[in-house]
Amino acid sequence: MSDKIKQETIFCRQKAGELIKCVLAGKMTIKQALLAFPKDVKDNSVRSSWHALCHLEADEDLRTKDVLYREEQDSFLNSIAETLMLGESLPEYITEAYKKYYNIPLTPHRDGLKGFLASFENFLNIQKD
Repeated sequence: MSDKIKQETIFCRQKAGELIKCVLAGKMTIKQALLAFPKDVKDNSVRSSWHALCHLEADEDLRTKDVLYREEQDSFLNSIAETLMLGESLPEYITEAYKKYYNIPLTPHRDGLKGFLASFENFLNIQKD
């Protein structure tokens, strides 16, 4: 890996980590963070962190009902953010867990809330009647 690509990878990881931290601190919505993620990144650590953040959004009802689940998920996301902010790759068990989602683009390609929701529905595989 060239120095330039390595530096870009580290930058993208750090940015992803910072965005997750902002969401966990309530400084940014999940939507804002997802839209601000580095685009067209091939790094599996960044991809995995994006999908982990999507799952945070998808699990909102469960997080409201189950405090322990919310705390565990927050702790998991915090550890992802901490690792990425150091520019390091995530452990393989995390990147492997999200591997099945890697063919999904990291950012919605449609504008506005309607486009975001449509992209998010596609991500979740929601079938419309």
